[in-house]
Amino acid sequence: MTVPAVALEPRLAPAGPGIGIVAPFDLALDRELWRWTPEPVSLYLTRTAHLDVPVSVGMAEALGDAREVAVAAPGVTAYLCTSASFVGGLAGEARLRSAMERGGAARALTTSGAMLEALAALGARRVAVATPYDAALTDRLVAFLGEAGIATTGVGYLGMEADIWRVDADSVRRLAHALPREGADAVFLSCTNLPTYDVVPALEAELGIPVLSANLVTMWAALRVLGALPDGRPEALFGVR
Repeated sequence: MTVPAVALEPRLAPAGPGIGIVAPFDLALDRELWRWTPEPVSLYLTRTAHLDVPVSVGMAEALGDAREVAVAAPGVTAYLCTSASFVGGLAGEARLRSAMERGGAARALTTSGAMLEALAALGARRVAVATPYDAALTDRLVAFLGEAGIATTGVGYLGMEADIWRVDADSVRRLAHALPREGADAVFLSCTNLPTYDVVPALEAELGIPVLSANLVTMWAALRVLGALPDGRPEALFGVR
């Protein structure tokens, strides 16, 4: 028995703009990233393999995962981790971008590099820094900023080694308010696993200076590369909503 059949040629819709995200294995804030993503931009996420080692450039450079998001041909790929992109200084951050480009990224950026871009866009040369890390790792962030010519007015930290994504909004607000901010042009909330989407606007109103977070600056820098910032504001830090 012959079964009737037809063969059709599909029409392919043009691909929309996309951002590749290479995230640490413990990232728990995918939802926060999507909240900062305007239509019609898509996110293509992959995570690094689980490694029982401290955060380090060596761990971060094990990024064969960049090839996985490259399959979707995103216009830019971001390495979404603050500590692993500042711990090796400016040279370490540059090596991370190079490793991603060797892995297939058309354009590559890191969270710490995006932080520097955002501070430059604001004309901020002095920053107050809040982190969930311990004192030693927080000091490495201060050193990274100093190498880039950014002075730190003061720091505050939570001393956490795990479960950072579970920190509640009130803890983030109290930490930001406790920072030594005299002379600061901006506040930076470090760590892509620290929830900040819902606190940034209120903190800016309360503190009277720009408040940047790790996920905010990463998404801002990636959308800037794509020319897809909300309202077409090429230099706007869209965390000020």
